[in-house]
Amino acid sequence: MSSGAGNGTAHYVYAVAGGEQEYGFSGISGAPVYAISCGQIAAVVSDVPNTKIRPERRHLAAHQEVLKHLMSQTTVLPTAFGLIVEGDHAIRELLSREEEAFTEQLQRVAGKVEMGLRVVWDVPSIFEYFVHLHPELLALRDRVFRRNREPSHEEMIELGRHFEQILTEDRTANIEKVEAVLASRCSEFKRNPPRGEQEVMNLACLVGRDAVAEFEGGVFEAAKLFDDSFAFDYDGPWAPHNFVGLNISL
Repeated sequence: MSSGAGNGTAHYVYAVAGGEQEYGFSGISGAPVYAISCGQIAAVVSDVPNTKIRPERRHLAAHQEVLKHLMSQTTVLPTAFGLIVEGDHAIRELLSREEEAFTEQLQRVAGKVEMGLRVVWDVPSIFEYFVHLHPELLALRDRVFRRNREPSHEEMIELGRHFEQILTEDRTANIEKVEAVLASRCSEFKRNPPRGEQEVMNLACLVGRDAVAEFEGGVFEAAKLFDDSFAFDYDGPWAPHNFVGLNISL
């Protein structure tokens, strides 16, 4: 069903969902949210007056609020912020072309939400922390910076390379330790790239909608395996952005 103003209306697209549903809430600029369906799937949209939406806080908040409402009612494939399409026909054309792929994705994330888990090394200096943790790095550091001489460019590169190698190895070992605890509480993991040297892990976790409390308990259980050098933080539930393997562009 489409409750838009006509085929030429510009539609802001929030997600792809299964089936034809009624929604009793508003989206960007207070416009009603509704579905444009084709077969067994639908695009969840609201009407907008133009084809560009600035990433202002109020618009970003409205986008997330719509996804939050949708997640409480159904399973969705969320789109990135700012996707606007002119006319019902273009949306239905894509839904028709990608119905099988979208349906498979919806089945994959059915009844699930995304939880984020971020762990950082909560230490003043990550390099000094690793120097004291790894004797071989300490020995190399002392050799490079031995008294009465300036280290060469090659020595500095070697030291940096060795540090990065140890950093990567420790990250992997720590991620595997956490994933082992959470494996029974998550359907899937996605390891996102660390945002800075002190970030140990940035995990996206696909969790059953009714198993969020169990996931949270697992985070606390995993945290007990680490000392005070590690700080754990989780967030969500979110729409499963990291587990939508399709490029939902219209």
